[in-house]
Amino acid sequence: MTIEHVLEHLGFSPNEIKVYLALNDHGSTKAGRIAKIANIDRSSCYETLRHLLRKGLVSHVTIGKIKWFQATGPRMLLDFVKNQEQELQSILPELHARHKSAKVEGQVRLFKGIKGVKAIFLDIIRTGKNNCVFGSEGQFGQRMPEFVNQFERLKKENNILTKTIIRSSRKEVNTKNSEYRYLEEVEGSPAVTNIYGNKIAIMVWTDEPEGIVIENPSAAKSYQSYFNVLWKIAKNKFD
Repeated sequence: MTIEHVLEHLGFSPNEIKVYLALNDHGSTKAGRIAKIANIDRSSCYETLRHLLRKGLVSHVTIGKIKWFQATGPRMLLDFVKNQEQELQSILPELHARHKSAKVEGQVRLFKGIKGVKAIFLDIIRTGKNNCVFGSEGQFGQRMPEFVNQFERLKKENNILTKTIIRSSRKEVNTKNSEYRYLEEVEGSPAVTNIYGNKIAIMVWTDEPEGIVIENPSAAKSYQSYFNVLWKIAKNKFD
């Protein structure tokens, strides 16, 4: 991922990214020159500098009557992220309590785009249960190659096993955390079903992928029952 993409994922606005990188690349600089380098208007530049100052990522010194701005060391980004994590940790107990009190059995949630699908995969990790999959055509690796290795590492760390039933014309190698079995006369599809814990996630890999998560113990149990039957019927090509 590029520096810009990482900073965007950390919650930086486009102007904050431009101004921060301009200061990081050019050192101590006046606001007017920063605006020119970043290609934004002067008023937006001043507003952005105020945001970055509050985040501790920019400092300034006044020489005469002129303010000179500079980016704090890049390692301050790590401190910024750690502070965000600490703030989030402090409110998690209350958020969990409020979430549980408002929770209704049989929730259905829709997720859209790559970020939405990524949230579903992270939910699989958080649930900590084995994941049973059918209908996969390798879309995960094709569409989200940067995240695949992270997901596999998290599976290993949390001792999560994936069992996947795929059509016989595809070839996948079993690993410690993934097992594959094959069915004949199955057509490819953009829809992939995941069963984990009390949840069913159906991901549809169209141009803008989307996913539906159904959280219902009875429905998940039923899906799991059908999966188990198919798993027994499916062939293990490596026997």
